[in-house]
Order: sequence, then structure tokens, then C-alpha cells
Amino acid sequence: MKKTLMGLALAAAAVSAFAAWPEKTVTMVVPFPPGGSTDAIARILAQKLPEKLGGTWIIDNKPGATGTIGAAFVKRAAPDGYTLFVSSLGPFVIAPHLIKAVQYDALKDFDPVTVIVQAPNVLVVPASSPYKTVADLLGGLKKTPGKLSFASSGNGSSDHLSAELFWQQTGTQGLHIPYKGGGPAINDLLGAQVDAAFVNINSIIQHIKAGKVRALGISSAKRSPLLPDVATLDEQGIKGAEVQSWQAVAAPKGLPADVKQKLHAAIAESVNDPAVKEKLLAQGFEIVANTPEQFAKFQAAEYAKWKQLIEARKITAD
Repeated sequence: MKKTLMGLALAAAAVSAFAAWPEKTVTMVVPFPPGGSTDAIARILAQKLPEKLGGTWIIDNKPGATGTIGAAFVKRAAPDGYTLFVSSLGPFVIAPHLIKAVQYDALKDFDPVTVIVQAPNVLVVPASSPYKTVADLLGGLKKTPGKLSFASSGNGSSDHLSAELFWQQTGTQGLHIPYKGGGPAINDLLGAQVDAAFVNINSIIQHIKAGKVRALGISSAKRSPLLPDVATLDEQGIKGAEVQSWQAVAAPKGLPADVKQKLHAAIAESVNDPAVKEKLLAQGFEIVANTPEQFAKFQAAEYAKWKQLIEARKITAD
């Protein structure tokens, strides 16, 4: 009986210890430089979460090694709710298959909280391109295998893997041109230095609307309300090439259940706030805000999908 009472007392003490969370500064680690989509999402949360939960929330950008440096840092942090990981899909489901000796297990070392948003990639060509449709582009790829250049923001990025998946599903092959970031890749696309690219919608939407590039297809299951006239790849007969880029929040494994619950609820409320939601939708993001359980299931499926593609296509981070 005494042991039981002692156990209950310890459990109650543990709960009460986190009841007032957050009592000190919460650090959100972003494994990329400032200025990108993931950093922008994290900064929205850093502004809104104090309104919901109180406390001070800061961003710590820890770029390098395709996001794995930041991920490994979070893995080693205490699971007390004061260090969180805000990242795109790369470190969660892609980089572990590309980089040898990654210092974390993406499926075991984190407590998933929520996928915040997702956004499709758009297949685009320069405005001066002779390719007016996906069928035209496929004709070019089949006529000159391995010759048509596809820009990406880097080896193993979602735009690179979108191209690899597209080639796999259509039995074609282009020439991958990796850049050091999305900005330089888009600049060369605008200048017609490359033939095509898969680009995240929020990075290319303004250039599409300005007529500087031509959108041929979109990688989501449904058409984007921002580009209602652009058909999905599936609608154009390209099956199994759906890709969504996404941003999510996780914590070091062992996050207290009540902290996870409070954090998830606050994030969901924040991104569904009318003003925030309108801003995100205008940039091409779709609000997800799923449960930790749904995130875990989704991550496992994405992990398996990209593992299969990376191995089949012999893709490396080099």
C-alpha cells in the first residue's frame, strides 16, 4: 500500500511539475538558415504560441548536413518541452536514407506533435520554353533521354525527389542540376538556363502569375485553389507522382503527455486563427494540424516511400 501511495504521489508530482509549462524560454530549433519556408512557419508559431501558452519562445537556426545537424541536436536535448524541432520533411523522412551515419533515428528518437502545413510542388518551365504541356515535356524527355535539365535546390531535396519520382513513373530520364538553395535554382529557371524544375508552390507562385514561368502540372492530389487552371499530374495521366512538401513540430523522445497535448492544441489554434490561416493559404500552404498519432502514421508512410525511391534510383547526397 505504501509503495502504491508513493507511486501515486510521484506521478502527481511529475504531472504538477509540467502543469505550469512553459515556465522558462522555449527554443524552437529550425535546421535550416533563416528566410526559408520552415523558418517562416516557425516564426509564426513563435509569435502566436506565447498568446496561447504564455512564456518566451525563440528560434534557433542550426543549419547543415541537409537538416540533420539540427535534428541530432534536438534528439540530445532534455524531453521537457523546452526544446522543440520545427522542420520540413527532409530530416524526418529523406535525409536518413541519403546520409551515412546520421546521428539519430528519425522514427524512434522524436515525439511527433503535429504536421503544421503542407504544400505541393509545381512542374514549371521558363516562359520561353517550347513545352506547353506535360505531354510536350514527356515527348522531349523521350526524344533526348538524359538531356533536358531539371533544376533543384539540392541533392535529396523534395524538388529533386519530385523529379526523380516523375522520371520513374513515366519511364523517362532528365538531367538533374542541383543548386545550393532554391533561390539560385529559380533564378536560372527564370533566365532559361535550365529546362524545367519542380518548385514548391509558395516559392514560385508569384513568378507564375507574373508570366515569367509556365506551370505545366501540380504534384498534389487535388488542384490548388491558387492555380485552379493547372491540372494535377494525376489528371494528366502521371500516376503515383504525388508529392507534398510539409513542415512539422516534434520534440525529443519522452515529452510529457500533458505538455504534448497543450502544445498540439495551441499550434492547431494558432494556424487556424483566421488572420494566420488566410496568410498561409495565400502563400500556398494547406493547414494540416493533425494529431500526434496521425503524424506518426504519416511519417512512417513517407519514410518508407522515400526510402524505396532513393534506393531504387540510387540517389546520394553527394
